Amino acid sequence: MDEKRIKEIAEKFKKVKVAIYGDYCLDAYWILDPRYSEVSVETGLMGQAVRSQYYNLGGASNIAANLAALKPKVISTIGVIGNDIFGKEILRQFKEFGINTEYMIIQNDGYDTVAFGKRYLNGKEKNRIDFGFFNKMTEETEERIISHIDKALEESDAFILNQQVPNSINSPILLERINGLIKKHSDKIVLSDTRDYGHVIKNTYRKLNEQEAVKLAGLKIDESKDIDIATIEEISSSLFKESKKPVFITRGSRGLAVAGADGFSIIEGIQILKEIDPVGAGDTVVSAIALCLASKLKPGEAAIFANIAASVTVKKLFKTGTASASEIMKASSDIRYIYLPELAEDIRKSKYLKDSEFELCTDLKTLKIGKIKHVIFDHDGTISVLRQGWEKIIEDVMVKSICGDKYQDIDLVLLGRIKKRVHDYIDKSTGIQTILQTEELVEMVKEFNLVQENMILDKFGYKKIYNNELMKMINKRIEKIESCELNFEDFIIKGAIKFLQRLKDLGISLYLTSGTDKKDVEGEAKILGYGHLFGGGIYGALDDVKKFSKKMVIEKIIEENHLKGRELAVFGDGPVEMYECRRNGGVAIGIASDETRRYGLNIEKRERLIKSGAHMVIPDFSQYIKLLGLLFQ
Repeated sequence: MDEKRIKEIAEKFKKVKVAIYGDYCLDAYWILDPRYSEVSVETGLMGQAVRSQYYNLGGASNIAANLAALKPKVISTIGVIGNDIFGKEILRQFKEFGINTEYMIIQNDGYDTVAFGKRYLNGKEKNRIDFGFFNKMTEETEERIISHIDKALEESDAFILNQQVPNSINSPILLERINGLIKKHSDKIVLSDTRDYGHVIKNTYRKLNEQEAVKLAGLKIDESKDIDIATIEEISSSLFKESKKPVFITRGSRGLAVAGADGFSIIEGIQILKEIDPVGAGDTVVSAIALCLASKLKPGEAAIFANIAASVTVKKLFKTGTASASEIMKASSDIRYIYLPELAEDIRKSKYLKDSEFELCTDLKTLKIGKIKHVIFDHDGTISVLRQGWEKIIEDVMVKSICGDKYQDIDLVLLGRIKKRVHDYIDKSTGIQTILQTEELVEMVKEFNLVQENMILDKFGYKKIYNNELMKMINKRIEKIESCELNFEDFIIKGAIKFLQRLKDLGISLYLTSGTDKKDVEGEAKILGYGHLFGGGIYGALDDVKKFSKKMVIEKIIEENHLKGRELAVFGDGPVEMYECRRNGGVAIGIASDETRRYGLNIEKRERLIKSGAHMVIPDFSQYIKLLGLLFQ
């Protein structure tokens, strides 16, 4: 889905009237700072000083906020809140969004607005404080709700039914009457998103997460394990058969599944390089799906739109975020999908070409190889291991830069958080320019707030520190080659040079590209004895990131040579080149190399490469004769 289509869809939203009935909640964020906490004189107990506080809409309130971000014609809210500060804050924010609140009911007695007090200490959430879990609606309130739902269904194009707070609809009669209204207005789109009442609410479009779907189906599955796609297909198809209304199942980082009149389909998850906060992503999905369905989009396209929208909100930390049309358009311009997660995470599901080490992630008949004319190679980890160990070096630089002069004394729990954050980022960003990694390092230094602002370096400063440490290791290895203590082949993946030479003899145009600085790539390729084989050119990072990226290189080669689909192949051990090759229709071959031994499979790389879109994964080039036969037939 491109920016143009998203813009067209957003225009359709401007004609949609949508209403919501559900659990209107408020998320209260209290940021604690122990530096100013003091012992109470009266109780002798240590207090918890709040440095800052803010309040975000949650539950049905956040669905309303997400709808407002997409700017439909009318948003009407139906529900109950208490006569308290939290309820008043919800109404205040609704007023700012221009939301119609005429159907909101304030119950003075026996009802507290549902609110979640989220206390954060050193960036980590402490035990939550929950309000409004002992509510009971009066008969008068229930009657007014039924009247308001009836009127809203009549006036609206789409109606969202939300429930996430335990026992929030504590009257079987009320549920029965809601079902009656849904039946009465059967021509309207009613989308239900209920945590506990999926078995009671009937004849609606459904949005569920995996756990809710399994619970609704009455299956017993280990919640600590991911639910396989076959089970999701069985459940969603069964629910659609029962109601004849499309079913949407969210799968976290694995995307969405949809069952409808057009059958079952999977919408791949989207890879996010930065730290994420999934709170509220489901609200984004349900609001986007409702508007899309009301705008006459097919369920599959509605799910794609919602998937991109959710990728926007998860990047908004410590708040229940929303996604505007402009943000969704921007996100769509550089989407990296997560391919085949079930296969990637379970090597037992792997299938190999007969008598080979080539794992086939795509059916060869579908892939239609045999027309390759141009081949692009990543460098580090794909051909060369001269920089083997770079991950550990940049990780140390990043962690110490984030901690600053507090590195030796920092709390071990916080240090663990920093290391995990850095490790996850390096794993996802392998293959991009170093300057982009140090650019993200600047943001992480600011995020953890352990270094004084005037002591924070820019991206070039951090890159210099990293390069200095890395070059110490590389120069020692080059010295060993020059002194004949080691052979240049000791720093090359098995079979790589023979494979490159055979490709050149076949008349294939070869290109070398790397996120490493261009002059260093050229120098190292020359030292290791294969620089001359890349007649198509050697590409590397430049100081101006706008002038180089692997995406730009791939698109340039395709355009200049008028290539179509499978005429291009890309070999690499990182996600970036796999994504870009797959996006441009080429043959993506992942090299899951063990850089220490220079042959054999690296399990972690295998998972990363498959999720990045590799059509095939090989450990090295030792079976290059078979590889040539497969690729060029």
